[in-house]
Amino acid sequence: MRLSALALGTTLVLGTTAGLAQAAPLDNEPLAARPAGPAAAPAAAAAPAAWAAGTRAYLVVTTPGDTTAVRTAIANNGGSVFSSYDAIGVIVAHSTSATFAATMRGVSGVQKVGATRTSDVPADAYNPALPANPAQSAAPTTEPVRSDMTQIKADQAWAVNPGSASVKVGILDTGVDDQHQDLAPNFNAADSVSCAYGKTDTRAGAWRDVDQHGTHVAGTVAAAKNGKGAVGVAPGVKISSVRIAEPGSTLFFAENTICGLVWAGDHGFKVTNNSYYTDPWQFNCPNNLDQAAILEGVGRAQAYAESKGSLQVAAAGNSNVDLANKTTDSSSPNDSTPVTRTITNDCLDIPAELPGVVTVAANGTSGSSKASFSNYGRDVIEVSAPGESVYSTIPGGKYTSMSGTSMASPHVAGVAALLASANPAYTPADIRAKLGEQATDLACPADNRCTGTTAKNSFFGEGRVDALKATGGSTQPPGAYFENLTDVTIADNSTVESPITVSGVTGNAPATLKVGVDIKHTYIGDLKVDLVAPDGTVYTLHNHTGSSTDNIAQTYTVNASSEVANGVWKLRVNDNASQDSGRIDAWNLTF
Repeated sequence: MRLSALALGTTLVLGTTAGLAQAAPLDNEPLAARPAGPAAAPAAAAAPAAWAAGTRAYLVVTTPGDTTAVRTAIANNGGSVFSSYDAIGVIVAHSTSATFAATMRGVSGVQKVGATRTSDVPADAYNPALPANPAQSAAPTTEPVRSDMTQIKADQAWAVNPGSASVKVGILDTGVDDQHQDLAPNFNAADSVSCAYGKTDTRAGAWRDVDQHGTHVAGTVAAAKNGKGAVGVAPGVKISSVRIAEPGSTLFFAENTICGLVWAGDHGFKVTNNSYYTDPWQFNCPNNLDQAAILEGVGRAQAYAESKGSLQVAAAGNSNVDLANKTTDSSSPNDSTPVTRTITNDCLDIPAELPGVVTVAANGTSGSSKASFSNYGRDVIEVSAPGESVYSTIPGGKYTSMSGTSMASPHVAGVAALLASANPAYTPADIRAKLGEQATDLACPADNRCTGTTAKNSFFGEGRVDALKATGGSTQPPGAYFENLTDVTIADNSTVESPITVSGVTGNAPATLKVGVDIKHTYIGDLKVDLVAPDGTVYTLHNHTGSSTDNIAQTYTVNASSEVANGVWKLRVNDNASQDSGRIDAWNLTF
């Protein structure tokens, strides 16, 4: 599996790799935007031949418009048409012939041909099984405001404009659990689909999650503000699932991505989130015949979607590499046997590095650092967003924290949806520009890999996105801020406290006292977390919820208006079980 995400408590695993395909003369032809033209739904085609061992998938690229002659040539040269996107001139062909690509490259009217994978097309492509519809857990009874949302001022944005139901956001991913209590209110089934294998499957439920990644992403974008579990950046917009991952492998091949982007353009998605790279190549190089076809095909699909009014937001990736200074790739192709190959900046991580796409880096838990895993790159990264310990929805009515640029990207997609809600006439280019203009500048840390200025640099692009500015709101005046960064060990079956002394604040604490909590602890269901006021009054923040989830990184709002502000406040943590332990990493109060 090669997702731009990392579940907390696990090791970040990037894809495996395989041998180079045949090289071709360097092809630096730009991916020019195509005119909008007619809808790019797959053209009618003869039913493909029955699946056989050795079936491989190819992109056959020709002039947009009437592809009849090329489709006929495919059938005459040992292939079958699996799907066809005439408006962008891209055909998905299947063949068991080892010479199919070479033969088709000699056909008149054919511009590029490339294998999209180094493994066989699964038999499931010809009769896809529907993903499971998981049983749903009981809904939580709380919905705390989390630190990732306060960092981008989403909690302030909700009071101004939570997003419009007329704005549709496409989740191009592993699928979405539409039955989840936090997603069902905002789920748009009419525009949801599976694009696995490169052909639309509109059966009810075909869009459901074959992993948990897509459901997590969806919750960050638009989990409903309903008092249950989590709330998304834009809880008023609609989300549609476009499943482009294949079951079993959870890989996102080029034909799937093309299908998803074309669907997004044809179904009026103002924004799509793309937390993946197009498998099996982490970087597609234009001097390779197969990868050149992938670059062209996916590039045309992105240009088509953009021409229809859709902005693509994409994760930068989790390899901690400089995308502006590429040298090697050791993880491709990840559907067979990887090899180490030399690459240059002409080799692109797609869709993240395609023209017009917003490329997103991940901030660490502080909100002003680069997450250790996040890719970076001068003039490649456009903006950043929280990407560590992000709490969101997963299938079955459940929740968990995950880390990755996959988690940063949907924060930006949510802010883009707020911009579209507040400014219905905005084009994709307008939204993209505003994301950068309104972002909070972040200076380079003491790290010589970070180059550029505070206003724009290789780690954060133009800065961390700002949801409040996206709605047209203004930042509330900051209150007095107090913090304790001293680690306090939480042993099994123990109660510990961490104090903060507040002084210089007039009168009582506010009705909206913000309590930021950063606890590193496995199995947070063991924990009860309380805020203790100077007079001993206890305000419960977390009470044995979260089950096996790791870590608490949230900001809670407490009505402490009956308490005198000045004095010693305490964060009290009780661990009432064995085997799992941790620490209070930091906590803060904002009056």
